[in-house]
Formats: sequence, C-alpha cells, structure tokens
Amino acid sequence: MEVSGTQMIIGLVLAVAVLILLVLKTKIHAFLALIIAASIAGIVGGMKPTDVISTISSGFGSTLASIGIIIGLGVMMGRILEVSGAAEKLAYTLIKTLGKKKEEWAMAVAGYIVAIPIFVDSAFVILQPLVKALSRKTGKSVIALGVALAVGLAATHHAVPPTPGPLGVAGIFGADVGLMIIAGLLFSIPIIIVGVFYAKWVGKKIYQVPEEEGEGFVRLESDKQVYKEFLDAVDERDKELPSFMKSILPILVPIFLIFLNTTLGALDSSGALAINDTLLSYIQYLGNPIIAVALGLIIGIYTLANHLRRDEALNRMEEGIQTAGIILLVSGAGGAFGEVLRVSGTGDYIAEQIATWPIPAILVPFFIATFVRLVQGSGTVAMITAASISAPIVATLDVNLVLAAQAAALGAMIFSYFNDSLFWVVNRMLGIKEVKEQILVWSIPTTIAWGVSLVMLVIADFVIGMF
Repeated sequence: MEVSGTQMIIGLVLAVAVLILLVLKTKIHAFLALIIAASIAGIVGGMKPTDVISTISSGFGSTLASIGIIIGLGVMMGRILEVSGAAEKLAYTLIKTLGKKKEEWAMAVAGYIVAIPIFVDSAFVILQPLVKALSRKTGKSVIALGVALAVGLAATHHAVPPTPGPLGVAGIFGADVGLMIIAGLLFSIPIIIVGVFYAKWVGKKIYQVPEEEGEGFVRLESDKQVYKEFLDAVDERDKELPSFMKSILPILVPIFLIFLNTTLGALDSSGALAINDTLLSYIQYLGNPIIAVALGLIIGIYTLANHLRRDEALNRMEEGIQTAGIILLVSGAGGAFGEVLRVSGTGDYIAEQIATWPIPAILVPFFIATFVRLVQGSGTVAMITAASISAPIVATLDVNLVLAAQAAALGAMIFSYFNDSLFWVVNRMLGIKEVKEQILVWSIPTTIAWGVSLVMLVIADFVIGMF
C-alpha cells in the first residue's frame, strides 16, 4: 500500500506534539517519550507495527555503537578532572597568565576548556567560588565574571565532543567526530568573544560584588592592593592543586590524537601527502575517538588520581558513569526516532519539499533544535531531537554532515530561561533574584550566542559549498 506524503507529515507532527506533551506535562521521561514518539511516527506514517519495533531497535543500537563507549570514557575523565582540582587549576593559571583587567577573558577561556570533559552545570558550580573570590578582591562585578565563565562553558558544552550532547548528535548524523571537535572549537571562539563583551556590559549594568563574609552582595571599589592579595591567595591554593601540565594533559592528548588522525587521513586520501599504510593504520587507531579518549582517561588516572586509594578512584569514576546512563538512553532513543523517519520515507519526502524552500538546508536542524529548546528547556534533548528528525532529511540534500550536526547542537542555545536547569544555576549562584535581571544575565547572552551561531553556520555552509 502506497503511503501519501500527507500521511507521513501527519505522523511526524503528531509524534513531535506527543513528545513535547509527554516531556512537559507528564511523569514520563524523555527517553520513553522518544520511543513513544518514534512508534507514533512509524505507525501513523504507514509502517507495519512489527517493522517499527525492529527499526527502533536497529536505530538505537547503531547510534550507541558509534558514541556509547566515548560517552562512558568521557564522563569518567570529567569526574577525575573535577575531584582532583584540575579544573580549578586551569582557571587559576589562566587568570595569572592573562593578568589584571583581563579577568573576564580568563574566566571565559577557562570555561571554554573545562566544559569539554565536564558537564556544564557541574563545571559552573566548581568554578563559581573562584568567580566570587576574584570579584571580591578585584572589585570586578561578579555578574561580568560569572556570565563570561558561563558563556565559555556553554559554547563548548553545545559544540565540542566528548560532551554527550554534540557527541550524540554526531553519532546520529554519522559525522566524523574529529572534524566535529575541530568545528566546535572554532565555532565556539566567536561566541566567546561576543559573550565577553556582553558580560562586561551587563556587569556594569548590574554591578555587585560578594560580601567579605556570607552570601550577600555589596558594592566595592577596586584597588591594586586587594588584587595582589588575591594573587597571593591563588599561590597558596596552587600548592594544593596538581600542576598545569598534569591538569590539561588528559584533555589535550585526545584532541591532538583525533586532530592528527583527521588531518593526516584527509591529506593521504587527497594525495597531498603519501603516508605508509602501516603507519597510517596506527595513526588511525590512536586517533580513533574511542582510543584517544581512553588514553586521556588513563593519563588522568595516573597523573591526577595518584593520591586517591584504588577503591576511591573507582568510586569517583563510577559516579561519572551513573550520570552518563540517561544520556546514553536519550541519545539511543533519538537515533531510533531518526531511523524510523528514514525507513518510513518521511525524511525523503520532507527533504524533497525543503529543497524547494528559499532557505539554506543547513538551517533545518538549527531551527528544529531552536523550537524544541524553547518548548521544553533541555539543550541535550533539543539537540538529540533535532538530529533525529533532521538527519534523514539532510542525508538526501547537499549538506555537509559536520555542519548539519553543529547546526543541531548550536541551535539549542536559544534563550535559556525557566525550564533550563543552567538558567537557575547561573542566576542563583550569582545572587540574581529579579526576573528581569535573570533574563539579562542568562537568557539574553544565550540568545546572542544563538544569533552568532546562525551567522557562522550560514557563512561556513556558503564557503564549503564553493568547493
């Protein structure tokens, strides 16, 4: 029996509506909601119920096959960096290196690095005492420093694997993880630059620094002597933390190996550089994201967790694994949803329609992620949902898969507000309680980041399309 395009569209629309309703209004978790939505899209879209079940299973399995191991390794590494003080060390080093009057830039760069292996909410909680201490001793507004840190954290959290969201998106699209990392690191830079300028502006508009004692905030004047006292305090704290090289090595090694694999592999396949087959195979092995992140984790264990007893180190890593479980389930369910849309033919039909629209195809996953994020709040769920819906569509269009994956990830940065946990973490920990100021502190900068991402994606898509 031939299925009409209208029937497929009805199935998709109904599935998305039920997904949003379940996530927002019921006790059903996003994982189960995605499975239910996939079933509705398949059955209403014309598939046999038995085919829907097998398609959901194969989609779930193929998605986790590409990203599951990396997510598990990544969260264990993040936990080691967190409990060892390595994340804090990176921030202190950047502050001392960049110096006075560049504190906002130091916090943004610290966020840019730390959020690659550590969940954004946890990373902000870890570094927030540093923000308060720096504000108290320099007179810089805690808002300026806190927003700069949060923007840096959010940028790489949305764009750079092995953070689970962008890694899951890369898996659903089938995008090269190495290229996804490189693209994410590059796309994050303009976001941070614009974000720091906004942080400085909003810091002047809402100027407050922490009290010397307690959790309140007051106005203070800045002077050079208190800044020197802060640097002295940093030096004292530094004695308790691992070295900068030990702190950054678990992050740096995987990125370098993946970058080396991607770059040399591309040069070899294009004929620009002839590489011995045996050597290339070892480079590809070491530069595979699974092996690269595993090596980073091993380095972290033996350089940062030496002071921990064996059982304590294992417990810390298992704490990380516990947080990864739901990310794995949601990512797999998103892949299942996407596979149903592909097998049912819904993706092909929508692609044919979109090909006639006067917008770049790269914006399809971007705007789907935007819509889902605004409705239900979770950036990770928005990324995964956008990827699962749009992957079957862009597969038939002339779109670079890495850019499409970045579009789904960055489109989820739009207007963080009441239904986003990070909105409350940032505002509460910076002492912001009025709704108008809460929106200025975190909803506006995330929307600016979203706008910068939109411009970058369109430009990148245009440039790549010329070659």
